[in-house]
Amino acid sequence: MENRWQVAISAGLLAAIWAGVADTFSLVTWIGFLACSTFFAQTKSGFQGVALSWATNLSGVFWAWIVISGSGYFESVFVGYLLTGIVTSAMCLQASYHRLSFIPGAFIGCCITFAMAGDIANILPALLLGALLGYSMTLLTTQLVNLTNKWREFSAATSANNVNNTNKITAQTTNE
Repeated sequence: MENRWQVAISAGLLAAIWAGVADTFSLVTWIGFLACSTFFAQTKSGFQGVALSWATNLSGVFWAWIVISGSGYFESVFVGYLLTGIVTSAMCLQASYHRLSFIPGAFIGCCITFAMAGDIANILPALLLGALLGYSMTLLTTQLVNLTNKWREFSAATSANNVNNTNKITAQTTNE
């Protein structure tokens, strides 16, 4: 990976900022990182990637809510098992619709919801901001790569200019 340093600087800087923002506003930090990971794992770029991340993660939240709510209505744990199987199938089948085509995003949203015991109010802000965090990392990385390329071009031009100046000085000294 040619741009490893730019990726590392971008990811590290924005991860630190996210951790501070999440702490300041009482957001669940790890949910934001999972949503950020969803953004990077799916194949779309730009805001299309954000939209796909949001759609699939949120669908997973919905499916987990179905299991949690449905299981609460019945006393048998077997209903929960059955709902888990149905929901798992639904998360896979929904991928035939292109806006929900990233199956792991649905599973990530579902797992987050189970881990948070269905606390949707604490899930949604971090989940939505996390995909934007991933998008922001790509934007910052692109800027850093462009800046690095400009620096390399400048360095090469300066170096070539120095060589030309040295050659001129050498030629002048030789002619004298």
